[in-house]
Amino acid sequence: MEQEYTITAFSENSIGLLNRITIIFTRRHVNIESLNVSESAIPGVHKFTIVVNTTEEQIEKVTKQIDKLVEVLKAFYHTGDEIIQQEIALYKVPTEALMNSQEIENLVRNSGARILEITPDYTVIEKTGYKSETQDLFQKLNQWGVSQFTRSGTVAVTKNPKELLTEYLTEIEYI
Repeated sequence: MEQEYTITAFSENSIGLLNRITIIFTRRHVNIESLNVSESAIPGVHKFTIVVNTTEEQIEKVTKQIDKLVEVLKAFYHTGDEIIQQEIALYKVPTEALMNSQEIENLVRNSGARILEITPDYTVIEKTGYKSETQDLFQKLNQWGVSQFTRSGTVAVTKNPKELLTEYLTEIEYI
């Protein structure tokens, strides 16, 4: 049965690694729903956060293949109940709509969003939350004409008290 999984892969900063990782998904016909790459808490180590909808058998195979890449230190996969995840969304709406209606201001306050910038032409609103929350705010704001909308990839941490990579590196006496 397909469900949402989040892969976290830790690697050295290596040119072309992202391409090699995405090829693994392409060959297995697994679509990437969200992808985020950034530095991790460990200096010199980068973290890939990849969200997919697939079966447990398929996610195990994909994670093992990613783990075998030379530059990858370790890859893990998690279900939704094993992680805490969020994303950031930005919405650009006409300032005129904000000034002519109290509804947008109330919507921003009630959704836990915040206004980042106001110019005579546009206002930029930011919302951090689950994908469903950021999408819901988009639907509500769009009645005033959202001219731009973008959402970050998912960022996630495990509910495990320790970072799994730190535990793994300690086990193999890397750090």
